[in-house]
Amino acid sequence: MSKTGPGNGEGPDWGELLGRVAHHGDTAAFRKVYDHFAPRIKAYAINQGMNQQAEELVQEVMTSVWRNADKYRDSLASASTWIFTITRNQRIDLLRKKGRTKAEMTVDTEELWQIPTEDTTIRSIETGSTEKKMKESILELPEDQMIAVRKVYYEGKTHQEVAEELNVPLGTLKGRLRLSMKKLRVMLEATEL
Repeated sequence: MSKTGPGNGEGPDWGELLGRVAHHGDTAAFRKVYDHFAPRIKAYAINQGMNQQAEELVQEVMTSVWRNADKYRDSLASASTWIFTITRNQRIDLLRKKGRTKAEMTVDTEELWQIPTEDTTIRSIETGSTEKKMKESILELPEDQMIAVRKVYYEGKTHQEVAEELNVPLGTLKGRLRLSMKKLRVMLEATEL
């Protein structure tokens, strides 16, 4: 049986809640699913450079979850995997709708499957106390990484815009962001011990 409670990353039986949504139109069950997954989807979108479309992605995904809850099968995947597969697909659709170029839509294979089901970093981003720690941790990054993180995640600029602004190759910027995310993850996980 799942443990419940704040901070441990586990909670209700999401599959059962999706079943209640599918078979009974249970809005209270959907609210629990929404409250749990919406912040994670938003954090995933921001992490993928979709700062300005993060809310739109959340709405698209959660609408799809509501409409398609009857298609969820716990024998095939966990509820979080199912929801984040929808998220990944909706992200691609949204980028296409927004007319992004093929170059902007390129995703490293490694990043494609990094779906934030119960990721400690993403879970901690949604809490106010950790947000303060996040800001403090960003200040501990090397200056080039700190600037990249601030411009992409706080100013909402695209990777291309930031690379041009800092006059560095796009690959260099992405490398800085990748390194900074690894460092921030380690710092934030250390605070939860």
